[in-house]
Amino acid sequence: MATRSRRPGNLPAEATSFVGRRRELAEARRKLADGRLVTVVGPGGVGKTRLAVRLAADLARGFRDGAWLVELGKLRDPALVTHTAMAALDLRDQAASEPRELLLRHLRDAELLLVVDNCEHLLDAAAGLIGEVLRAAPAVRVVATSQAPLRAAGEHVLPVPPLPLPPDDPTDQPLERLRGNDAVRLFVERAAAASGDFELTDANRAAVVDLCRRLDGLPLAIELAAVQTRALAPAQILDRLHDRFALLTRGTRAALPRHETLRATLEWSYDRLTPAEQTLLSRLSVFAGRFTLDDIEAVCCFGDVPVERSVELVSSLVDRSLLQREPAAGTAVYRLHETTREYAGSTRSPDGLEQRWADHYLRRCARFAAEGRFRLVEWLTWIEPEIDNIRALLRALSGDVRGAALATSLIWYWITRATTEGARWLDELAPAAASPWTCFVRGFLAVLQRDPGVAVPVLERGVLAARGAGQPDVLCQLLAMTAIAADLAGDRRSAERLLDEAVALSADRDDVGAALMVHQARTLTSLGNGDLETARSAAADGARLSRSAGDLYSLTMMLLNQGFAALRSGDADEAERRFVEALPIARRVDDRVAQCYLLGGLGACAASARDPRRAAQLLGAMEGLRVEVGAIVHSGMEPALSAASASVRAALGPARFESSLREGRRMSRADALRLALREVAAPGPDGPLTQREKDVAWLVAGGVSNKDIGARLFISERTVESHVRNILTKLGFRTRTQIASWVSAPES
Repeated sequence: MATRSRRPGNLPAEATSFVGRRRELAEARRKLADGRLVTVVGPGGVGKTRLAVRLAADLARGFRDGAWLVELGKLRDPALVTHTAMAALDLRDQAASEPRELLLRHLRDAELLLVVDNCEHLLDAAAGLIGEVLRAAPAVRVVATSQAPLRAAGEHVLPVPPLPLPPDDPTDQPLERLRGNDAVRLFVERAAAASGDFELTDANRAAVVDLCRRLDGLPLAIELAAVQTRALAPAQILDRLHDRFALLTRGTRAALPRHETLRATLEWSYDRLTPAEQTLLSRLSVFAGRFTLDDIEAVCCFGDVPVERSVELVSSLVDRSLLQREPAAGTAVYRLHETTREYAGSTRSPDGLEQRWADHYLRRCARFAAEGRFRLVEWLTWIEPEIDNIRALLRALSGDVRGAALATSLIWYWITRATTEGARWLDELAPAAASPWTCFVRGFLAVLQRDPGVAVPVLERGVLAARGAGQPDVLCQLLAMTAIAADLAGDRRSAERLLDEAVALSADRDDVGAALMVHQARTLTSLGNGDLETARSAAADGARLSRSAGDLYSLTMMLLNQGFAALRSGDADEAERRFVEALPIARRVDDRVAQCYLLGGLGACAASARDPRRAAQLLGAMEGLRVEVGAIVHSGMEPALSAASASVRAALGPARFESSLREGRRMSRADALRLALREVAAPGPDGPLTQREKDVAWLVAGGVSNKDIGARLFISERTVESHVRNILTKLGFRTRTQIASWVSAPES
């Protein structure tokens, strides 16, 4: 049966109802129809992000490749804007290409809507990237949010005002009409959610209207006030807010500037907290991005905020809408709205909090360095939501020797997730006289980037430093990695000399890391010079050691090399066994470069097994992923892949070969991996579903009629009917209900 792909995009689910903004949504649609960049502009707390995300959700079905959210609010380094965009689009900085080049290549033929949120503190960097994207990708449209325009070419600015205010005298309005006012409706809905039974009545209408007017229709301020209905009636909230505003305006009744209105509301909400809640909220502002309960307890729970009250206090701040909770990889993570974070930071006392924060992340990253290679999935799951805090710490430690040590400790994150970023941090933070381990990590990253001109000299410096310091363990790994770099540079004689020394040194040591590095160097250099027996033997030894040690990254590499050595030796059955063992591991670690090579390897195995169509599809899928990740095929793999491609072309003929290659290139990565592992049959000429058919299937599952599907996708109702018939035929179904079940079933 054909398999579905997840709905393209990464827009967050809306946790609360979306209120109002019909005019702004309609205007934004018009501006996007006229141009390709709309910047939603307004003060903090006015609801720019909610508006942009709702707009994107409404329009996503009209874009073949969906809608994607790039959040810049937590980012402070303009050099990382591209990396942040890549991560949001589920791209990987893991190979030789520069991130900007990879991003533009990915978007060049894409048809998607990009939401770039919170640009105000990175205007030049955000505008520069957006401008390049729009020039390189003609079918991409962008919605940006900012407190100021980007001043980019072709920009259409959409000012977002506060919500429309109700009339000054609510007694002139029927109650039902008042309920239709957006500001009032927002207050009532959030108050009902907070208290469970709040309603707008004749008794409280005057206070609710006055509150919405006093809060200038600012959504964040209204939400903060509405939460207080758990304990206070609207009139009581109004009285207390009046007192707060009177203090700020020296007793006059003049309206405050909107940013002061929001600050006053935050200040009043803060005053309503218990002392422990106030202290915790203030301390939470130390985090640069998202954080977990463990982080809170390690950094913020001391003095009058005891650890045993952490869950209670955090829950209270979430309930009061001062702290936001987000799901992430099975655990709860938290973050502060940027406006709240700024206010909370202004209330913080100098109590050594920054040092506690720095020490916490230094300890965690040191553990990552020690344990990461043997508990890789667990540690990558930890670091991904924490990366903004770690980036902030790297920036804070600029000029401090601990900065280089921290960047070095992140080796397994840089290797699997952020190769170019890691190289940049090490170049910036590490002095010329860096430690041997720092040289090893920088050289390793340069080898992954296929840049021996950088790798060889930095690794040679590391070798000299390790010899001078009498550190045989790191010396052994440095020698092996320098041998790989020398081989990459075409210096076979130096590679052999360095490898011989590494082999001799590792023989006397009981060090898993050193042994694995030596096995990898022996395998790669032997594959490169055609010594297939040595390559098979070294890779097999490395695979056994990796498997017993629980080193998933190294195991994937060893199995991959073992498989290609077997392929080139004519043992396709052995190669397939190794590739099939490696691919689920690469999928679990989410190593895209390894997945790319393994797709090609299994395509070559299919060619040997006289399954040419499946072989061509897998080779096409490899090529598609290779372009996406910027991978460069190692010389030791190239002969097997070239031979497979030639044999499949001969078996299918040029036209069918090219057609099958295109089918593979068009597959999603998830579908290609399933095909490679025989979790699904090779798709025939009528499957899997096209992207447009997937869009229709999702809307069918949502109970949308054919007429409304056509309106949303800008196609005729007759065309929708044709798509539905095709979907039913391809999936072997008879009813729309079966389509809905297929869409909602979890993916394997």
